[in-house]
Amino acid sequence: MDFSDVSLIALRVFREVAERGTFTSAATALGYTQSAVSRQIASLERAAGAPVLERRREGVRLTEAGQVVLRNAAGVLDQIDATARELAGLPAAGGTVRLGWFPSAGAVVLPQAIGALRRSHPSIAVTTREGSTPALVRALRAGSIDLALIASAPPFRPPDSESPALALETLAERSLRLAVPAGHPLAAQDSVDVAELRGQRWIAAPAAGEEQLMGVWPGLDERPQVAHTVRDWLAKLHLVAAGAGLTTISTSMASAVPPGVRVLTVRGGPEELRRTILARLPGRMSGPAALLADALRAAVPGLG
Repeated sequence: MDFSDVSLIALRVFREVAERGTFTSAATALGYTQSAVSRQIASLERAAGAPVLERRREGVRLTEAGQVVLRNAAGVLDQIDATARELAGLPAAGGTVRLGWFPSAGAVVLPQAIGALRRSHPSIAVTTREGSTPALVRALRAGSIDLALIASAPPFRPPDSESPALALETLAERSLRLAVPAGHPLAAQDSVDVAELRGQRWIAAPAAGEEQLMGVWPGLDERPQVAHTVRDWLAKLHLVAAGAGLTTISTSMASAVPPGVRVLTVRGGPEELRRTILARLPGRMSGPAALLADALRAAVPGLG
Protein backbone atom coordinates (compact mmCIF):
# COMPACT_ATOMS: atom_id res chain seq x y z
CA MET A 1 0.00 0.00 0.00
CA ASP A 2 1.37 3.39 -1.05
CA PHE A 3 1.19 6.20 1.50
CA SER A 4 -0.59 8.42 -1.04
CA ASP A 5 -3.56 6.04 -0.67
CA VAL A 6 -4.00 6.78 3.06
CA SER A 7 -7.54 7.90 3.88
CA LEU A 8 -8.42 11.17 5.54
CA ILE A 9 -10.27 9.15 8.19
CA ALA A 10 -7.05 7.37 9.14
CA LEU A 11 -5.22 10.70 9.37
CA ARG A 12 -7.95 12.20 11.56
CA VAL A 13 -7.96 9.16 13.83
CA PHE A 14 -4.17 9.26 14.11
CA ARG A 15 -4.19 12.96 15.01
CA GLU A 16 -6.84 12.32 17.66
CA VAL A 17 -4.83 9.48 19.21
CA ALA A 18 -1.68 11.61 19.20
CA GLU A 19 -3.55 14.45 20.88
CA ARG A 20 -5.51 12.42 23.43
CA GLY A 21 -2.64 10.14 24.36
CA THR A 22 -4.60 6.87 24.38
CA PHE A 23 -6.68 4.78 21.97
CA THR A 24 -9.55 4.72 24.46
CA SER A 25 -9.87 8.49 24.87
CA ALA A 26 -9.53 9.02 21.10
CA ALA A 27 -12.30 6.50 20.47
CA THR A 28 -14.55 8.28 22.97
CA ALA A 29 -13.88 11.70 21.42
CA LEU A 30 -14.57 10.42 17.89
CA GLY A 31 -17.55 8.25 18.79
CA TYR A 32 -15.76 5.15 17.47
CA THR A 33 -15.13 1.76 19.01
CA GLN A 34 -11.58 1.14 20.18
CA SER A 35 -11.20 -1.64 17.60
CA ALA A 36 -12.16 0.80 14.82
CA VAL A 37 -9.46 3.19 16.00
CA SER A 38 -6.96 0.33 16.08
CA ARG A 39 -7.84 -0.65 12.51
CA GLN A 40 -7.30 2.88 11.22
CA ILE A 41 -3.93 3.11 12.93
CA ALA A 42 -2.95 -0.29 11.56
CA SER A 43 -3.80 0.82 8.00
CA LEU A 44 -1.74 3.98 8.49
CA GLU A 45 1.24 1.98 9.72
CA ARG A 46 1.00 -0.40 6.74
CA ALA A 47 1.12 2.57 4.39
CA ALA A 48 3.98 4.20 6.28
CA GLY A 49 5.92 0.95 6.37
CA ALA A 50 6.81 1.58 10.01
CA PRO A 51 5.11 1.95 13.41
CA VAL A 52 3.82 5.47 14.00
CA LEU A 53 3.01 4.96 17.68
CA GLU A 54 4.89 3.34 20.53
CA ARG A 55 2.38 1.62 22.80
CA ARG A 56 3.09 2.06 26.52
CA ARG A 57 1.15 1.23 29.65
CA GLU A 58 0.50 4.93 30.37
CA GLY A 59 -0.44 5.75 26.77
CA VAL A 60 1.13 6.22 23.36
CA ARG A 61 4.22 8.06 22.20
CA LEU A 62 4.99 9.11 18.66
CA THR A 63 7.79 7.28 16.88
CA GLU A 64 10.11 9.13 14.52
CA ALA A 65 7.90 8.06 11.62
CA GLY A 66 4.84 9.15 13.59
CA GLN A 67 6.27 12.64 14.07
CA VAL A 68 6.77 12.96 10.31
CA VAL A 69 3.22 11.80 9.59
CA LEU A 70 1.66 14.04 12.25
CA ARG A 71 3.55 17.13 11.13
CA ASN A 72 2.31 16.74 7.56
CA ALA A 73 -1.12 15.36 8.40
CA ALA A 74 -1.96 18.42 10.48
CA GLY A 75 -1.40 20.69 7.48
CA VAL A 76 -3.43 18.47 5.15
CA LEU A 77 -6.37 18.27 7.55
CA ASP A 78 -6.33 22.00 8.23
CA GLN A 79 -6.50 22.69 4.49
CA ILE A 80 -9.40 20.27 4.06
CA ASP A 81 -11.26 21.90 6.95
CA ALA A 82 -10.56 25.38 5.56
CA THR A 83 -11.96 24.31 2.19
CA ALA A 84 -15.11 22.97 3.84
CA ARG A 85 -15.62 26.23 5.73
CA GLU A 86 -15.11 28.32 2.62
CA LEU A 87 -17.53 26.22 0.62
CA ALA A 88 -20.07 26.63 3.41
CA GLY A 89 -19.69 30.40 3.26
CA LEU A 90 -18.01 30.68 6.65
CA PRO A 91 -14.94 32.84 7.39
CA ALA A 92 -11.70 31.51 5.95
CA ALA A 93 -9.18 29.96 8.32
CA GLY A 94 -6.95 33.02 7.90
CA GLY A 95 -9.31 34.89 10.22
CA THR A 96 -9.44 32.19 12.87
CA VAL A 97 -7.06 31.32 15.71
CA ARG A 98 -7.39 28.38 18.10
CA LEU A 99 -6.22 28.83 21.69
CA GLY A 100 -5.83 26.31 24.49
CA TRP A 101 -5.57 27.43 28.11
CA PHE A 102 -4.95 25.96 31.55
CA PRO A 103 -7.89 26.26 33.99
CA SER A 104 -7.02 29.29 36.11
CA ALA A 105 -6.15 31.38 33.02
CA GLY A 106 -9.84 31.48 32.14
CA ALA A 107 -10.77 33.58 35.16
CA VAL A 108 -8.89 36.76 34.26
CA VAL A 109 -6.25 36.45 31.51
CA LEU A 110 -8.42 34.91 28.79
CA PRO A 111 -11.38 37.35 29.01
CA GLN A 112 -9.06 40.37 29.01
CA ALA A 113 -7.06 39.20 25.99
CA ILE A 114 -10.05 38.13 23.90
CA GLY A 115 -11.96 41.30 24.80
CA ALA A 116 -9.04 43.46 23.70
CA LEU A 117 -8.64 41.53 20.44
CA ARG A 118 -12.36 41.81 19.64
CA ARG A 119 -12.19 45.58 20.08
CA SER A 120 -9.08 46.02 17.92
CA HIS A 121 -9.72 43.29 15.32
CA PRO A 122 -13.41 42.31 15.36
CA SER A 123 -13.08 40.20 12.19
CA ILE A 124 -10.79 37.67 13.89
CA ALA A 125 -12.59 34.62 15.26
CA VAL A 126 -11.05 33.03 18.35
CA THR A 127 -11.98 29.52 19.45
CA THR A 128 -10.77 28.23 22.81
CA ARG A 129 -10.51 25.02 24.78
CA GLU A 130 -9.56 24.36 28.39
CA GLY A 131 -7.17 21.57 29.33
CA SER A 132 -4.31 20.43 31.46
CA THR A 133 -0.80 21.42 30.36
CA PRO A 134 0.06 17.89 29.09
CA ALA A 135 -3.22 17.75 27.11
CA LEU A 136 -2.60 21.17 25.57
CA VAL A 137 0.95 20.22 24.57
CA ARG A 138 -0.42 17.14 22.79
CA ALA A 139 -3.02 19.33 21.05
CA LEU A 140 -0.27 21.66 19.80
CA ARG A 141 1.69 18.71 18.44
CA ALA A 142 -1.43 17.37 16.77
CA GLY A 143 -2.20 20.71 15.12
CA SER A 144 -5.58 21.03 16.85
CA ILE A 145 -4.70 24.40 18.39
CA ASP A 146 -2.41 27.22 17.30
CA LEU A 147 -1.37 28.64 20.68
CA ALA A 148 -1.48 27.37 24.25
CA LEU A 149 -1.31 29.11 27.61
CA ILE A 150 0.32 26.54 29.87
CA ALA A 151 1.45 26.54 33.48
CA SER A 152 4.86 25.51 34.79
CA ALA A 153 6.27 24.89 38.27
CA PRO A 154 9.91 24.56 39.39
CA PRO A 155 12.28 23.23 38.13
CA PHE A 156 10.66 24.65 34.96
CA ARG A 157 11.52 21.83 32.58
CA PRO A 158 10.31 21.82 28.95
CA PRO A 159 6.74 20.47 28.79
CA ASP A 160 7.79 17.51 26.64
CA SER A 161 10.85 15.99 24.99
CA GLU A 162 9.46 15.69 21.46
CA SER A 163 11.18 17.19 18.42
CA PRO A 164 11.10 19.90 17.25
CA ALA A 165 11.10 21.68 20.59
CA LEU A 166 8.12 23.93 21.21
CA ALA A 167 8.63 27.70 21.13
CA LEU A 168 8.07 28.81 24.74
CA GLU A 169 7.67 32.38 25.98
CA THR A 170 7.32 33.12 29.70
CA LEU A 171 4.61 35.77 30.09
CA ALA A 172 4.71 35.97 33.90
CA GLU A 173 6.36 34.41 36.93
CA ARG A 174 4.47 34.84 40.17
CA SER A 175 4.37 33.42 43.66
CA LEU A 176 1.78 30.91 44.76
CA ARG A 177 -0.65 32.14 47.41
CA LEU A 178 -3.04 30.55 49.89
CA ALA A 179 -6.81 31.14 49.82
CA VAL A 180 -8.55 30.71 53.19
CA PRO A 181 -12.11 31.35 54.42
CA ALA A 182 -12.50 34.83 55.92
CA GLY A 183 -13.65 33.26 59.18
CA HIS A 184 -10.74 30.83 59.45
CA PRO A 185 -8.25 31.35 62.32
CA LEU A 186 -5.43 31.81 59.79
CA ALA A 187 -7.31 34.68 58.14
CA ALA A 188 -6.48 37.03 61.03
CA GLN A 189 -2.97 37.53 59.62
CA ASP A 190 -1.51 38.51 56.26
CA SER A 191 0.94 35.60 56.13
CA VAL A 192 1.25 32.18 57.70
CA ASP A 193 4.12 29.80 58.34
CA VAL A 194 4.12 26.58 56.34
CA ALA A 195 4.08 24.65 59.63
CA GLU A 196 0.63 26.12 60.36
CA LEU A 197 -0.77 24.27 57.35
CA ARG A 198 -0.44 20.87 59.01
CA GLY A 199 -3.79 19.19 59.61
CA GLN A 200 -5.76 21.54 57.34
CA ARG A 201 -8.52 20.42 54.98
CA TRP A 202 -7.81 21.07 51.31
CA ILE A 203 -9.81 21.70 48.14
CA ALA A 204 -7.87 20.37 45.15
CA ALA A 205 -8.21 19.22 41.57
CA PRO A 206 -8.26 15.44 41.20
CA ALA A 207 -4.82 14.02 40.48
CA ALA A 208 -4.58 11.64 37.55
CA GLY A 209 -1.55 10.23 35.75
CA GLU A 210 0.72 13.04 34.64
CA GLU A 211 -1.25 15.80 36.35
CA GLN A 212 -0.15 17.12 39.71
CA LEU A 213 -2.49 17.54 42.68
CA MET A 214 -3.35 21.23 42.24
CA GLY A 215 -4.73 23.07 45.23
CA VAL A 216 -2.65 21.60 48.06
CA TRP A 217 0.36 23.60 49.22
CA PRO A 218 3.46 21.90 47.72
CA GLY A 219 6.02 20.29 50.01
CA LEU A 220 3.80 19.54 52.99
CA ASP A 221 5.48 17.02 55.30
CA GLU A 222 2.26 15.03 55.71
CA ARG A 223 -0.31 13.31 53.55
CA PRO A 224 -2.81 16.06 52.77
CA GLN A 225 -6.43 15.71 53.78
CA VAL A 226 -8.34 16.51 50.57
CA ALA A 227 -11.93 17.23 51.55
CA HIS A 228 -13.17 18.20 48.09
CA THR A 229 -11.88 17.46 44.57
CA VAL A 230 -12.84 20.14 42.04
CA ARG A 231 -11.31 21.08 38.69
CA ASP A 232 -12.91 24.49 38.27
CA TRP A 233 -10.93 27.23 40.04
CA LEU A 234 -13.86 29.52 40.76
CA ALA A 235 -15.78 26.57 42.22
CA LYS A 236 -12.80 25.93 44.49
CA LEU A 237 -12.83 29.54 45.67
CA HIS A 238 -16.55 29.49 46.37
CA LEU A 239 -16.04 26.36 48.46
CA VAL A 240 -13.31 28.23 50.34
CA ALA A 241 -15.76 31.10 50.92
CA ALA A 242 -18.22 28.56 52.30
CA GLY A 243 -15.63 27.43 54.84
CA ALA A 244 -15.09 24.01 53.24
CA GLY A 245 -11.29 24.15 53.24
CA LEU A 246 -8.15 25.86 51.91
CA THR A 247 -6.71 25.94 48.41
CA THR A 248 -3.75 27.44 46.57
CA ILE A 249 -4.13 30.31 44.16
CA SER A 250 -1.99 32.19 41.67
CA THR A 251 -1.32 35.85 42.44
CA SER A 252 -3.05 36.73 39.17
CA MET A 253 -6.31 35.26 40.52
CA ALA A 254 -6.43 37.59 43.54
CA SER A 255 -8.74 40.04 41.77
CA ALA A 256 -11.21 37.27 40.99
CA VAL A 257 -11.73 35.87 44.49
CA PRO A 258 -15.34 36.02 45.75
CA PRO A 259 -16.35 37.68 49.04
CA GLY A 260 -15.52 35.58 52.06
CA VAL A 261 -12.03 34.60 50.86
CA ARG A 262 -8.70 35.97 52.09
CA VAL A 263 -5.47 35.54 50.11
CA LEU A 264 -2.34 35.03 52.22
CA THR A 265 1.37 34.54 51.63
CA VAL A 266 3.14 31.48 53.07
CA ARG A 267 6.47 31.72 54.91
CA GLY A 268 9.01 28.94 55.30
CA GLY A 269 10.48 26.57 52.75
CA PRO A 270 11.43 27.52 49.21
CA GLU A 271 9.37 30.20 47.48
CA GLU A 272 6.69 28.55 45.36
CA LEU A 273 6.72 30.14 41.90
CA ARG A 274 4.45 29.52 38.95
CA ARG A 275 5.02 30.57 35.35
CA THR A 276 2.44 31.38 32.73
CA ILE A 277 3.91 30.34 29.38
CA LEU A 278 2.76 30.93 25.82
CA ALA A 279 3.58 27.81 23.77
CA ARG A 280 3.41 27.10 20.05
CA LEU A 281 5.07 25.00 17.40
CA PRO A 282 8.26 26.58 16.02
CA GLY A 283 7.99 28.65 12.89
CA ARG A 284 6.21 31.79 11.79
CA MET A 285 2.79 32.44 13.30
CA SER A 286 -0.19 33.38 11.18
CA GLY A 287 -1.46 36.95 11.41
CA PRO A 288 -4.44 36.17 13.72
CA ALA A 289 -2.26 34.03 16.01
CA ALA A 290 0.36 36.77 16.26
CA LEU A 291 -2.31 39.35 17.14
CA LEU A 292 -3.79 37.09 19.82
CA ALA A 293 -0.30 36.49 21.22
CA ASP A 294 0.16 40.26 21.50
CA ALA A 295 -3.17 40.55 23.33
CA LEU A 296 -2.14 37.82 25.77
CA ARG A 297 1.21 39.53 26.43
CA ALA A 298 -0.62 42.77 27.17
CA ALA A 299 -3.16 41.09 29.46
CA VAL A 300 -0.81 39.11 31.69
CA PRO A 301 1.55 41.85 32.98
CA GLY A 302 -1.37 44.08 33.92
CA LEU A 303 -2.73 41.63 36.46
CA GLY A 304 -0.60 42.80 39.39
